[in-house]
Amino acid sequence: MLKTNQMIEAIKEYSIPFANIDDLLALINKASRAQYVLLGEASHGTSEFYEIRAAITKELIQHHGFSFIAVEGDWPSCFEVNRYIKGYTTQYANAEDVLKTFSRWPSWMWANQEIKELIEWLRDYNNNLPAHQPKVGFYGLDVYSLWESMEAIIEYLENNHASDAKKAKKAFECFEPFHREAQMYGISSAFYGKNCMVEILELLQTIQQKKDTYTHEPEAALSMQVNALVASNAEAYYHTMITNDNESWNIRDRHMVEALKYIQSYYKDSAKGIVWEHNTHIGDARATDMKSSGMVNVGQLTREEYGPKHVYAVGFGTHHGTVIASDSWGNPQQELTVPPAMEGSWEDTIHRAGAFDQYLMFTEENRKFFHSTIGHRAIGVVYDPEVEQYGNYVPSRLSKRYDAFIYVEKTHALSPLIF
Repeated sequence: MLKTNQMIEAIKEYSIPFANIDDLLALINKASRAQYVLLGEASHGTSEFYEIRAAITKELIQHHGFSFIAVEGDWPSCFEVNRYIKGYTTQYANAEDVLKTFSRWPSWMWANQEIKELIEWLRDYNNNLPAHQPKVGFYGLDVYSLWESMEAIIEYLENNHASDAKKAKKAFECFEPFHREAQMYGISSAFYGKNCMVEILELLQTIQQKKDTYTHEPEAALSMQVNALVASNAEAYYHTMITNDNESWNIRDRHMVEALKYIQSYYKDSAKGIVWEHNTHIGDARATDMKSSGMVNVGQLTREEYGPKHVYAVGFGTHHGTVIASDSWGNPQQELTVPPAMEGSWEDTIHRAGAFDQYLMFTEENRKFFHSTIGHRAIGVVYDPEVEQYGNYVPSRLSKRYDAFIYVEKTHALSPLIF
C-alpha cells in the first residue's frame, strides 16, 4: 500500500484540471470506445454530478452515436419521459409536466431542474434527426415499481388484449391486501409463506410468449416485457429484503443488468448505451468490501457479461458542499451540508493534491498508484452528515472500481421541482 504522500504526488502527476466540457473531451473520447458508459454519482442530490453527466451524455449522443440512456429510476415513469422525447405522445406540455410522473419518494432524484433541461435537449435533438434515424431513448432500470408496473400492464392489456387482462388482474389482486406496502408484503412472504410468486411467474410467461403481438403502441412489446420483469423481480426483492439485505441488493442489481439487456436487444446488438446510477452500482463491487459480503453490482456484472473493454465506468466524488437528501426514509427532502471529506479518504487525498476540479483516467501505467484500499464517500437518499464517518465511506481500490474518476472540489444541492 502506497503512503499518502506518494498517492498525492501521483494525483498531481496524472490528474487533469477541468472547468468545462471541452476539458473532459479526453475522457469522453476514451469512454466512447466502449459499448456501455456507466456514469456514477456520489449522492442522489448533487447538482454538479447531474450537470457533468448531462454534458458527457450530450457529447456521447451527438458525436459518438450512443442510442439510449438508462437510469436508476422506475420503468413506468422513465418510459413516459421516453414517450415525450420521442414524440409518441401529446399528453405532456413540456418536460416539467412529464416529470410529474415521478411521484414515488424520493421524487427529487429525477424531478429536478437539471434533468428537466436534459429532457428538453433530448426532445429537441430527436425532433431534428432525419426521419430514418432512430431516436435516442430514456429508460428506467430499477426494481421498485411493482404496483406501477402491474397497473401499466393491466391498462395496456385492457385496451388491446382483453383476454390476457384477466391474468394480469389476478396477479395484481394477489398484492392488493398489502396496500402497496412493500414491507408488509415482504413479512407475509418471508415468514408466513403467503406470496404472489406463482401468479407473477404465470403473467411473465404469458407476456414473453405473446410479446410479438404487442404492437398497438410504439415500443409496447419492450415496455410490457420490462414491466413484467419488474413485477417478477420486485416480488423476489421484497420477499428477500426482510431476511437478507445483501441478497436483496443482488436481486436488484441483477435485475438492472437484465433490464439493460432488453433495452439493448430493442436497439440491436451494435447500439451503445449510457447508464446513470450511483457509484455503489456502477463501480465494480469486487474493488470494495462488498465482495467479502457476497454482493455484486451493475459495474461488476456488466464487465463480466460484456468484457472490461466494452464497459467504461466513471466515478464521481466531492470534498465538501451541500446536497439534497432526507433524514430518514420517506421523510421530506432537505438541503444538507456535506462536511469536508474524512481524513485519509480518497476525496481528502485528492483535495490535498489540489483543491480544484480535476479528473483521473486510469491506465496500465498509473493504476498501481491508485490501488490502495481507502475510504470513498457514498451519500444515499437518507443522510446524516454528523455521523457520516461511521457509515458513508466505502473501502475502495479506486483504479479497480472505475476506469476514470471525476472530482469536484465544492458541490451544491440540486434543484428539485416543486409540484
